[in-house]
Amino acid sequence: MIQLENKPFLPVVAGPTASGKTAVAVALCRLIGGEVVSADSMQVYRGMPVLSAAPTEAEMLGVPHHMLGFVDPARRYTADAYREDARRCIADILSRGKQPVLCGGTGLYVNAVTRPMSFSAQSDEAMHAELMAMGETPEGRRRLHAMLAEVDPASAARLHENDVRRVSRAVEIYRLTGVTQTEHTRRDRERAGDYREVIFALDWPRDALYARIDRRVDRMIEQGLVDEVRRLMADPQAHPTAMQAIGYKEIAAALRGDVPMDEAVRMMKQATRRFAKRQMTWFRHDERVEWISAEGRSIEAIAEEIQSASAISRYFSNTSSSSASSSMEV
Repeated sequence: MIQLENKPFLPVVAGPTASGKTAVAVALCRLIGGEVVSADSMQVYRGMPVLSAAPTEAEMLGVPHHMLGFVDPARRYTADAYREDARRCIADILSRGKQPVLCGGTGLYVNAVTRPMSFSAQSDEAMHAELMAMGETPEGRRRLHAMLAEVDPASAARLHENDVRRVSRAVEIYRLTGVTQTEHTRRDRERAGDYREVIFALDWPRDALYARIDRRVDRMIEQGLVDEVRRLMADPQAHPTAMQAIGYKEIAAALRGDVPMDEAVRMMKQATRRFAKRQMTWFRHDERVEWISAEGRSIEAIAEEIQSASAISRYFSNTSSSSASSSMEV
């Protein structure tokens, strides 16, 4: 077990959607004997691998991946539940002499593992359902966002009104605790976590990232996204949390005949770009993050830069293992 100051060492590869972080995390794991622990709030759900852009077996390159596709879409899965599951997973990896590498774009999940979260255990299912139901219409979403802006302006400024799940959760937190999510987060940052984390995020010029997003959405359509959404629509038990995945409501609208399919795909690309922008904002506000330029560089070059970073090189020998993946661009 690799430790510093009596805490397990935890590299984190983060960044916006379509930035190539999974490929880099896999390459890093092959260099340092690691296993990937996903920090993605949609990839935890079972039966929606295309919608959540979960890595395929081919993309994993033999590196074990954890926290993927194990939650029933009918279940509400909270950041607190994720934290407990991820911590058990990390402990198991360490007990086997391997190095966990946390990888994902859900900043809340990254923080759930690396920072104490005093508020996440508190939840009220009836209140949550009421707030989520309010967000089912455009007028309701505006009203819900206004409710948040009244009590927690900072969270309201950070969250788009269409991000119903997170807006609802922020309102729920304030109602249950009398303290805003913003204040809870500030207090949490003052307390030490359970790991010695080092966080790297992949940085792309905006136009290049948006082009990657467009290509990813096109691949998702080719991989069967429409059929996957059709199947999820037929499941009356599917929880609204799982249905918040970008692409679901857009493709569902096309399947209902509300919009043409090409328009739904365009809307999905636009929504994904907005989501990526929010992810970038989240990680840029995290003072722990070290940004790594990704444009025009190979996966291996980025992974080697992370491996050789001063925070990591003290713990891992600079090996060039024959198991490292062949040179590919991110």
